[in-house]
Amino acid sequence: MTSRRSTLAVSVVAAAALTLTACGGDGGSDAEPTVADSPEFEAGTTMAELAEAGTITIGTKFDQPLFGLQAPSGDPEGFDVEIGKIVAGALGIAPEDITWVETVSANREPFLQEGQVDLVIATYTINDERKEVVDFAGPYYEAGQQIMVVEGNPEGIEGPEDLAGKVVCTTDGSTPYQNIAENYPEAELLPGVAAYSDCLDPLRSGDVAALTTDNVILSGYVDQNPGEFELVGEQFTEEPYGIGLEKGDDAFRDFINDTLEESYEDGTWEAAWESTAGSVLETPEPPAVDRY
Repeated sequence: MTSRRSTLAVSVVAAAALTLTACGGDGGSDAEPTVADSPEFEAGTTMAELAEAGTITIGTKFDQPLFGLQAPSGDPEGFDVEIGKIVAGALGIAPEDITWVETVSANREPFLQEGQVDLVIATYTINDERKEVVDFAGPYYEAGQQIMVVEGNPEGIEGPEDLAGKVVCTTDGSTPYQNIAENYPEAELLPGVAAYSDCLDPLRSGDVAALTTDNVILSGYVDQNPGEFELVGEQFTEEPYGIGLEKGDDAFRDFINDTLEESYEDGTWEAAWESTAGSVLETPEPPAVDRY
């Protein structure tokens, strides 16, 4: 694991354009970014340390189709994974030299604070509370909270107001959990849920009435389980996904934001989307990064 600096000045001497090879149409992550050839960075920066080490550790989800799902190889695949490869490639780090660590909603901040990962790219909503303890680059995608029920919607749920008196599943430590707890307190939240995939069997059995989280995550579950689930109502929040990094590493954050903006311009971001989430969802416009 690399060391960190609380304040760093960035000077990127060489930057490489990122491109993707031909993209598959099945939602897999066979599109690989080009790796920068010997990029140079100011000494002492996180970028220089990672480039010299030739490896980076990235936390992501392992149970979310389209964004971060563990493949038979053991490595995850999805849009978040491709974003990680884009950032690593700009550092001169090849995909095979990335160490992927599974993160769940509750451990993303601790993993960054304790130095267990260099970055977290894990359907990670940027919000003010989290920004008190970690920093974010991006956003690189904007999602929104929605509700998933069993096919046929036997409970007649059409929006969050209909969750009153019903058992609802989402993960501890997530923004969907906080939103339901604060704004729809008459819903009964199932406690102790670590991963969204842990909600699927209780939903099938009727032990919970609904699963709620970001629409793109739910769309992945609907796609992977045809005839079992459906989305109901409209999205009722805005969830900007960011790349989490250690608090105070402004130079690294600027570098990642620069890399994201370059990927918007050269088509790399779009190709990453279309090779993963784009197999199910329409291609959106990439959001403007927030250089707070």
